Amino acid sequence: MPVLHVSHLSVSPRRAAVVFAAALLVVLAGCGKGQPTAAGGAPGGAGAAPPPPPEVGVIVAKASNVGLVTELPGRLEASRIAQVRARAAGILQERLFREGSDVKAGQPLFRIDAAPYTAAAQSAQASLARAEANAVQAKALAERYKPLVEANAVSKQEYLNAVAAQKTAEADVAVGRASVQTARINLGYASVTAPISGRIGRALVTEGALVGQGETTQLAVIQQINPVYVNFTQSANDVLKLRRAMEAGQFKRASGADAASVRVVLEDGSEYPMPGKLLFSDLTVDSTTGQVTLRAEVPNPNGVLLPGLYVRVRLEQAQVSNAITVPQQAVTRTQQGDTLMVVSPDGKTSTRKVKISAAQDNQWIVLEGLQPGEQVMVDGFQKLQMMPPGATVKAVPWTPIAAAGAPAARAPAAGTTPAAGAAPAGPAAAASSPAAGQPAAAASAPASAAKQ
Repeated sequence: MPVLHVSHLSVSPRRAAVVFAAALLVVLAGCGKGQPTAAGGAPGGAGAAPPPPPEVGVIVAKASNVGLVTELPGRLEASRIAQVRARAAGILQERLFREGSDVKAGQPLFRIDAAPYTAAAQSAQASLARAEANAVQAKALAERYKPLVEANAVSKQEYLNAVAAQKTAEADVAVGRASVQTARINLGYASVTAPISGRIGRALVTEGALVGQGETTQLAVIQQINPVYVNFTQSANDVLKLRRAMEAGQFKRASGADAASVRVVLEDGSEYPMPGKLLFSDLTVDSTTGQVTLRAEVPNPNGVLLPGLYVRVRLEQAQVSNAITVPQQAVTRTQQGDTLMVVSPDGKTSTRKVKISAAQDNQWIVLEGLQPGEQVMVDGFQKLQMMPPGATVKAVPWTPIAAAGAPAARAPAAGTTPAAGAAPAGPAAAASSPAAGQPAAAASAPASAAKQ
């Protein structure tokens, strides 16, 4: 019995290994047959379903009236500029304003030594008093001679001399009054006032300086910056093309409340919130540059726009009737012409030649070659390069990148992180779980064999 027991223990592991190897071959053969069937629906991939058509982003062409907005370079200028000058000669005694502040018309700005002008005014007043006294005496003498000449008590010549003296005295009174007025005006020039309301700059002279001696010395500059002017230029060739297109009926003159409105774009690319209005277009062309000068008026209540600042002006000069706009990335521009891809309702793509007018807010204005309601391909061009000719595509509405990226950026915050994490956890769980119950048995079998 002990001998038989020992031989039984030596034979049992071999038989177990043979049985395990046969079972493993059966499992592997079953897995090899199931994979092609699941992938292709038939062994070896025969009769596999064709791949779905690739998705391409499209927009539907819509006709509308599109305004032709021209962007031109310009420069800001104060609406009114006044140079404050000294009209009286003398020593500048005091500055009466704060540099860079807003001043009102008539506000005193500088004070010049007024002593000489005060003395001149008093002298003129005294001369006037003397002339008035002489006029009174001459008038009395003429009135006294009048009845005497009628009675032949005095000669007519003496009477005429008295009347002439009276008139001369009255003329001297008028001259004296004018001299007094002139002296008062010169005395008023000693106090320099603001000619207009606006913002004053820095003082160009200091206290103690001699001003107005032989010339009118400039003391400061006042500018009105509300409203402010913007001067800009446009090529005369562009103006002629625009007028010809209007005459041909391609464009029509802009109408409505915003017909002559302009928008100012600052140096940092931001748009000034308040629109301006076009004042005039010059009638002559600059012979050196070939440009036509235009001027617009822009409100500036907060003083944001400063004179001398370079800006860009957006001006709507015309409108295109029944025009179609497409994104610029949808149009291919070559020397042979402009083309775009059109997707038919059955998913077929075709190349279409179009006529482009101008760019408007990253959109091309299509004048010819495209009809309203047609689907224009905007995205997915790389997918067509990998497809055979004549392949169909699936048209889906195109969304701009800025709008499409916003939901993706907000997805983690919307509480979708667990769902995203569950996707990669699935394959890991599938790998660790028994596939049809076979890999687990295979993994445990070697372990038991090792123990044996």
